[in-house]
Amino acid sequence: MHVALDEVLSMEVAAGRRPPTLRFWEWSAPAVILGVFQSLRNEVDMEQANQHGITVVRRITGGGAMFVEPQSAITYSIYAPTELVSELSIADSYAFLDDWVLQGLKSLGIDAFYKPLNDITSPQGKIGGAAQKRFAHGATVLHHVTMSYDMDAEKMTQVLRIGREKLSDKGTTSAAKRVDPLRSQTGLPRQEVIERLRQTFVQMYGGTPGGITADEYAAAEALAESKFRSEEWLTKLP
Repeated sequence: MHVALDEVLSMEVAAGRRPPTLRFWEWSAPAVILGVFQSLRNEVDMEQANQHGITVVRRITGGGAMFVEPQSAITYSIYAPTELVSELSIADSYAFLDDWVLQGLKSLGIDAFYKPLNDITSPQGKIGGAAQKRFAHGATVLHHVTMSYDMDAEKMTQVLRIGREKLSDKGTTSAAKRVDPLRSQTGLPRQEVIERLRQTFVQMYGGTPGGITADEYAAAEALAESKFRSEEWLTKLP
């Protein structure tokens, strides 16, 4: 549903039925979210994923695989008109769209900075990574980030094949980078970190509280069923 909502809400912004939106995700179950250009076999040990009850899905943006569990990650999406970043290079647009996050993290005492192309990091290690899609039809940019809050690194390395031998010559691969969770750097509850980030965004750019409409949920459910839950989409790069 999350990856389907990303596509649906991007199209709603493109159609003018929804204003530019910042959405924070919540997880009810553990998941691995592959980048659109990644090989399933290279990235995921499906035997381990099934053993741990982890759902594996493929999103519409590039970048590396995301490993998430409930309360363990902070993930957000931005849906905005492409004109917001049309005069920026891809690299510069990543930094621009995440500047508010760096400011929010710094206000919590984290020495956060951007590491091209798409990493949010700190002297203690990587915090998170970004992915982006500019829709050719619809003049919308989708930009999302997953940051680790309290990650089970042992389980992640069991499920993701980071650093292991490739099984396929297809697809881009995830880089093996030490990830340092936000919990260890702030000592704050996850919801407090999210609230500080939300406040920082509003202070810098404005914004009012919103929600997802019944029609948007219905469209996302239909898209999840027809596309994102299908074996064909998941294994498009086997």
